[in-house]
Amino acid sequence: MKQLKFRQVLKLINSYAVFFLAVAFAVTCCMLLFVSILADSMGIVFTADNITDAAKLTFGNVVLITILFGTTDFIRRKITVDRPVKQIIAATEKIMQGDFSVRVAAMHGAGAEGFNQIGSAINKMAEELSGTETLRADFIANVSHELKTPLAVMQNYATLLQQPGLDDATRIEYAKSVSDAARRLASMMTNILKLNRLENQQIFPQRAEYDLSEQLCQALLQFENVWEQSGIEIQTDILDGVTVTADEELLSLVWNNLLSNAFKFTPPGGAVSVGLSATEHHAIIKIRDTGCGMTPEVGAHIFEKFYQGDTSRATEGNGLGLALVKRVMDILQGEIAVESAPGQGTAFTVTIRRN
Repeated sequence: MKQLKFRQVLKLINSYAVFFLAVAFAVTCCMLLFVSILADSMGIVFTADNITDAAKLTFGNVVLITILFGTTDFIRRKITVDRPVKQIIAATEKIMQGDFSVRVAAMHGAGAEGFNQIGSAINKMAEELSGTETLRADFIANVSHELKTPLAVMQNYATLLQQPGLDDATRIEYAKSVSDAARRLASMMTNILKLNRLENQQIFPQRAEYDLSEQLCQALLQFENVWEQSGIEIQTDILDGVTVTADEELLSLVWNNLLSNAFKFTPPGGAVSVGLSATEHHAIIKIRDTGCGMTPEVGAHIFEKFYQGDTSRATEGNGLGLALVKRVMDILQGEIAVESAPGQGTAFTVTIRRN
């Protein structure tokens, strides 16, 4: 600490010395020029005593001017430079400690424009970090919550399976519950990994031209057992031969998730329709169901991670499917829109560029 103060004193003395020498040089040159012109024009001859007195007076003036201007500059720097710098340093130190609520206040006065630009950038950084921290905390809380349910189911039924004297039907039922919970857990972890790779841009689109009409038909046929068992009517209006230049694998995630949701929320005897139309530059895909629908409040959050509007179906998903869909659309620069009303079903419309 003492060494730091000593260095500050030396730095202050050095700045005064430099300022003094600069003022002394300027004043001396001006005085010499003035005296020389005065002596030539008036024929005055200066004696040694005159020069000595003038030099002493000039030296005193230089010292006074140096002290006056040096002090003024010191105060100016304290107000216009040191104070804003201390405010910025204090704010950044709080941010480094994890306090993302701190903001750098607007500064006024000469030279404040540059510091305000720095402060504005720091404030924006703090807002972004605060949002990221909130998302991280929510993500961890949601993952922890989602993991507890299947793990608790597996633990409970595994304990029940250890009971002696279980008949075959009960044992198979308990084993199926363990298997379903494990399958749900594996599906959630797979989706988390996919979403993480998409959000961190570790997956890059592999664009190639392919037949979108055929892809949609194949995606729909994967759910044939589901609609047959539930007696769901299938309606298709898929235009043949529609090709797009996009990442086929990423778009398959979109169709699988949207169709899975459509069948999950459509009651037995309902209907699911898949349509494909095209313009010169875009392909428009609409997937509609006659399920329970949702309110506008729920619809505003459906693309958020782990959000599940219908809690009665929470055991059938993990709230990551539509988040994956939205992220894929962002990466492929496509658009997705939803239309829904309670009791009237839901329709998702996906628009992607054909080339």
